[in-house]
Amino acid sequence: MAAINEVTDLVTEDGIAVLTINSPPVNALSFPVRDGLFHGMSRAIEDASVQAVVIICAGRTFIAGADITEFGKAPRGASLFDVQQMIENAPKPVVAAIHGTALGGGLEVALTCHYRVAVPSAKCGLPEVNIGLLPGAGGTQRLPRIVGPERALEMVTSGEHVPAKQCLAAGLVDELTEEGKLREGAIAFAKKIVAEKRPLKKVRDLNEKVESARGKPEIFADFRKANAKRFRGFMAPDHNIRCIEAAVNLPFDEGMKAERALFQELVTGIQAKAQQYSFFAERTAAKIPDVPADTPTLPVKTLGVIGAGTMGGGIAMNFANIGIPVTIVETSQEALDRGLATIKRNYDNTAKKGKLTQAQVDERMGKLTGTLDFGALANVDMVIEAVFENMDLKKEIFAKLDATAKPGAILASNTSYLDVNEIAAATKRPESVIGTHFFSPANVMKLVEVVRGDKTSKEVIATVMALSKKIGKVAVLVGVCFGFVGNRMLAQRQREAQKLVLEGALPWDIDRVLYDFGMPMGPFAMSDLAGLDVGWNKATSKSSTLREILCEMDRRGQKTGAGYYDYDAQRNAKPSPVVEKVIADFASKQGINTRAISDEEIIERTIYPMINEGAKILEEGKAIRASDIDVIWINGYGWPVYRGGPMFYADTIGLPKVLDVLKQLQAKHGDDFKPSALLEKLVAEGKSFRDL
Repeated sequence: MAAINEVTDLVTEDGIAVLTINSPPVNALSFPVRDGLFHGMSRAIEDASVQAVVIICAGRTFIAGADITEFGKAPRGASLFDVQQMIENAPKPVVAAIHGTALGGGLEVALTCHYRVAVPSAKCGLPEVNIGLLPGAGGTQRLPRIVGPERALEMVTSGEHVPAKQCLAAGLVDELTEEGKLREGAIAFAKKIVAEKRPLKKVRDLNEKVESARGKPEIFADFRKANAKRFRGFMAPDHNIRCIEAAVNLPFDEGMKAERALFQELVTGIQAKAQQYSFFAERTAAKIPDVPADTPTLPVKTLGVIGAGTMGGGIAMNFANIGIPVTIVETSQEALDRGLATIKRNYDNTAKKGKLTQAQVDERMGKLTGTLDFGALANVDMVIEAVFENMDLKKEIFAKLDATAKPGAILASNTSYLDVNEIAAATKRPESVIGTHFFSPANVMKLVEVVRGDKTSKEVIATVMALSKKIGKVAVLVGVCFGFVGNRMLAQRQREAQKLVLEGALPWDIDRVLYDFGMPMGPFAMSDLAGLDVGWNKATSKSSTLREILCEMDRRGQKTGAGYYDYDAQRNAKPSPVVEKVIADFASKQGINTRAISDEEIIERTIYPMINEGAKILEEGKAIRASDIDVIWINGYGWPVYRGGPMFYADTIGLPKVLDVLKQLQAKHGDDFKPSALLEKLVAEGKSFRDL
């Protein structure tokens, strides 16, 4: 065995050179890997005893993509293009042997090999779109030549990891080898192609599939139309589509030039920077400075959930999905039956879409036990309370839990606003109490705000963070304050939206501006969806706000066919002349003179106070990092990932501008806009939130 460099070695077995990459954890295309491939291939080509080359990886995966830490740095060693040229133009057959994942640049390397073999568990994909990019090393030009333009469009715009069996069916791999015997299988395959004198199959020269799509622009027009909602606001999907169009309509080398130009547009743009920032921010959120990675965790093999409503049911599903038995406690049989029926309906709907088998539905439902007996929680490892937001009720439940649950059990509250310390004080074990703020619907939404009480133990924090990841959630640790991070910032936006409506901007104007900014919906459409009567009481309603007036008119949102908007039978919204008059009358009674309000003012009035509140949250230590705030807003509230979260967005537009606008708004509208001390300090020091 000959070492090429510290991550690559070359050995020849019976005329087959095996070039092995061993660069943990994922064999990313760092410069030592590129150099090793280049010089290893060169040596194998020069060796007259070598008849074919197998490129294989040690560890858990084939090359899983580019080394993202090298982005923006000066290039070193052999370029990826040099490596691909060396492989593709080799005078001997080159076989890529794939296990784990061949992603991004890894698949682009495999596509320059003459043949590809894989184990059945392997997956291939070009996921660059997820970090705001496109495959920049020929992936968009070679892939459609193998799998066809239609399949290539799906792969490059979704970033999907395609299972090996599908890759075989599509022609992306040539043979599947036995699981666990990739090396032997790849060598045997290489010997076979030598014995059969198979041609050196260059993917770049396979034109049949792209030529058959030439002169059919409807392929691309239809694809764009079908995916318009999914791609809204993002640059990368359309740039990927344009590359596949180039593969169809241009010779290979011209298509490569088009790919390179479109890649450069993305890699230097703000969207790619925002999406890459978000990628790393999500991973950083799991790191808690005073809770080391080796902090012992507590075993959670059984769970209790108090409340079978929307939140309780959704939370229970997350744990049943990973095989943890859940005991759901309710106060009435009717509520319990209704909750379990909703869970079953959710699972059945997933099964109808082909995402679960009936056996999986039955297995998951079998993990759920409903009961009216609070004592059934005596032996569970963790309890999550999911009743409505009432402090007295929550304290009563936690006092009862304290008397019922076994020592060491984690006691969690799914509160979205309330003081976790006050809840913990109702027990004699505040170190076991923590907040787990799931977002609705809890079985779908990715975010959990993990709320650390003053006395919550590090073991409990470590356990809940790890458990959240296990159930497929993104967990962010936050401190105790009203509304925590997400809802505290949301309150700023909601307040200004309500004020803007009375000053002259109509609800659909505000919703349109925020939708165009990239939010899934505006505040008024969101209110209509949730129901205007959430928290409203008919008996105490006094027509003191727009919301109260609309509820009194039985305009309570989509469910009543009218809220801020009018709705047809299919719940399609349209602006309401009735609401427009209600707003005008209410503003007049309040003595407010309405005026024309620009889209720019709507953004500044709704977004800038959120940024300012985020700065206050950091100042108070209620969030560890600015990036944690951004992770919360992207995963919990649908903030567009291509804008990187509110704090990243603030850095993008410049903190001096944010501060200047806030001061102008403070002078005009009062101290709701008073800039935070941290924002003032950062501007004075010429720093950004990312410098914290």
